[in-house]
Amino acid sequence: MSDWMGFVLPVLGLLAVPGPTNTLMAASGAQRGVRQSLHLLVGELGGYAIAITVWIEVVGAVAAREPMVAVAAKLVAVAFLYWSAWKLWRNAGRADLGQWGITLGRVFVTTLLNPKALVFAFAIFPGVGFVERLPFDVVFAALVIGTAIGWMSLGKLAQRGAAGWLTSARVEQITAVALAVFGAVLAFQTLR
Repeated sequence: MSDWMGFVLPVLGLLAVPGPTNTLMAASGAQRGVRQSLHLLVGELGGYAIAITVWIEVVGAVAAREPMVAVAAKLVAVAFLYWSAWKLWRNAGRADLGQWGITLGRVFVTTLLNPKALVFAFAIFPGVGFVERLPFDVVFAALVIGTAIGWMSLGKLAQRGAAGWLTSARVEQITAVALAVFGAVLAFQTLR
């Protein structure tokens, strides 16, 4: 049970953080509503599946022969988290989600290139073989679906103005702090 909690909580924490894919999901929720945005889940799931698998299977194979590759990958993930925190804090409230055309292809490519996949692959997913990883993949997919629908709903709520205090700037600043804390924890675990 603790192994699963050690997987589920970090996955949820990172998936909940605003990023390029979540921004697209929120924008689509605001523009079209949740039901009309559900097809975008295919793009997000596909992008993450390919990116995480490539990181684990290709880079992970090299890391099996050279352990410092995995450490370096984790440190790159830490750098990404700090960079994202800085960027979110600095640009809080400046994004105009309503101007974006949101397509399944755009969500797929954005997720495929999302550096969060690196963090998932080397800091969160267990270091097991492909078959042993399948149950984690299924749980990950369910968490992706849940958080994506959450972002779509948040976008719709923000679009209606019902959230009041929940401005995009506040969400992004809170998220920046959470990213920095997550980065510090990952750095400590990696360098320990």
